[in-house]
Amino acid sequence: MSADDEDGYTGPATLVVDGSEFEVQLELRGHFQPIDGYYRWYGRIARHEALHDLLDGRRKQAEIRTPDGTARGELSDPDPWGRYRVLGTSTPPFAVPATLTAAE
Repeated sequence: MSADDEDGYTGPATLVVDGSEFEVQLELRGHFQPIDGYYRWYGRIARHEALHDLLDGRRKQAEIRTPDGTARGELSDPDPWGRYRVLGTSTPPFAVPATLTAAE
């Protein structure tokens, strides 16, 4: 699969974790997985001290809001720079072409 086959979003977002809202910067990518029929999306959240203090390296469910949509996902696996990974399945919090014509 090439990078041209992936959809995505880079920019500001609001994360809601345990009732607390965090304004963050993130980068998301996603693609349709034909083997199981799911759309999978994933990415990294730029280091955010207050978010890091809340999570402390633990895995948590979150709501991710971007200008294009809202979705539930899982935050996990901070890297050595304190950027948390975000994973989700199904409708992502960013625009995805709904037809082949729109994708071209």
